[in-house]
Parts: sequence; C-alpha cells; structure tokens
Amino acid sequence: MPRNRKNQSAALRFGPALKALLVCALIGGSGVGYISLQQQVYHLAQTKMSREQQLDQLREQNRRLAAAYRELTADPTLEARIRELHLDLVPAQPAQVVRLPEPPEQSAAQPSLRQYAGDPSDPR
Repeated sequence: MPRNRKNQSAALRFGPALKALLVCALIGGSGVGYISLQQQVYHLAQTKMSREQQLDQLREQNRRLAAAYRELTADPTLEARIRELHLDLVPAQPAQVVRLPEPPEQSAAQPSLRQYAGDPSDPR
C-alpha cells in the first residue's frame, strides 16, 4: 500500500535537498581552493622572477667589483700609488721574507691535538 507524503518524516523529505547542498558546497569549495592555489603559484612565480633578477644584478656587481679589485691590486697600480703618496717603500729582499710551513691536515679519524690554555692553579 502506498504511503502518503504527509506521513513521511521531515528528514526523508529534506534528504535529497541536503545531499544536493553538500555536493554544491563541495564543488564550490574545491573551486575556491583551486583558485587560491593558482594565485599562490602566481605570486611565488613573481617572487622567483624578481629574486632571479636581483641575483643577476648581484652577479654583475660582483663581477665589476672583482675587476676593480684586480686592477687596484695589480703591481703597476700599487707602485704608482706608492710614488703618488711618497711612501718610499721598496720591495722586500729575499732575506727579509719568512715562509711558514702549512700545518698538516687532520683527518676525521685522528683525534684533535689542540691544547687549550687554562687556569695555572687548576691541578687537572
């Protein structure tokens, strides 16, 4: 025997509408999330591009500064600057040069042989 709609509970009548609402909310939320992620990707790409431009500028500046440093530390430039400032400097004689040997490299397996200064009154 067929039931009358008046006898159905309210939960059964709102079930399909609630399902449709949840599906629409899910699709809408997914769309908003997708757009938000795309905006974040766009902003990160813009940031990356600006940082790459800044890096290129810094590399160019570094190259120019290295060239200026090489020019300023060249022997003819230094000798001209010494004469200009009347410093009366002369090149060092071989007998005046003291060469120190390089310390041996320590391997990771070899324990450190460093010694530290401490309190002379401490008996340790």
